Amino acid sequence: MTHQQKVDHLIAELGKQGMNPYMVAPPMFRLLWAVGLPVPPPLFMGFFTIALFGGFFFGFFWGLFMWLIQWSWWKAPVELAVFASAMAGLLFGVSMAAYFRWKARRLRLPRWEDYPST
Repeated sequence: MTHQQKVDHLIAELGKQGMNPYMVAPPMFRLLWAVGLPVPPPLFMGFFTIALFGGFFFGFFWGLFMWLIQWSWWKAPVELAVFASAMAGLLFGVSMAAYFRWKARRLRLPRWEDYPST
């Protein structure tokens, strides 16, 4: 079974259980899969990996957005902007990691290598 077939199977299977397909396969992961990176869905990643991955991207793009629309006009110090972005990324990453690990445990999902269970 190819990576994309496994993802499609997962979306269909969890969709039957009432999960939103964009929670099972978030847009950022869909983008990574579209460029050919076989990254497992977040429900199959470890806590630290999700926290680091999600927190980095969120912190980077949120900080960039905030710099462009607000902080540069306020003439905020760059150090403050970097610190605020890092803290926002940390909070977001840890929150998402906690949610996805809780949800995966609740759904009793196997490891990605073992999915789908036959």
